Amino acid sequence: MNEGQVWDPLRKKTVILTPEEKVRQWFIGILHDEAKVPMHMMMSEVAFRFGRKEYRADIVVYGRCAKPVMAVECKRPEVELTREVMEQILRYNMALGVRYLVITNGIRTFVCEKGDDGYGFVDRMPAYEEIAGSGVKR
Repeated sequence: MNEGQVWDPLRKKTVILTPEEKVRQWFIGILHDEAKVPMHMMMSEVAFRFGRKEYRADIVVYGRCAKPVMAVECKRPEVELTREVMEQILRYNMALGVRYLVITNGIRTFVCEKGDDGYGFVDRMPAYEEIAGSGVKR
């Protein structure tokens, strides 16, 4: 394998190792090793459409009913996790309808959970067992 490439276990292919890809692969490891998300319940670079626009989520985690339960947006380490980044994943969620949203640049990570009054930050990554059966709280 070329130095500038990495195996993506979700896409099951070798991809170019950009700074954002490094963050994505690191976070796939966090989801699998720490949150115990089975590899077959995650997808990377998930394409979807909302209205007339095409979008692509970096990582989507699926629950036991094969419905998306978490969306992750990965940025290069030098990219600040601003309100605009959060708004980006909130736009994605208009189509995905997940309970958990995550933004990360590999240095900082923010996890949000949907509650009765919208999304709020939580202080830890939920384990897969906690989210596997969850859909969106409406």
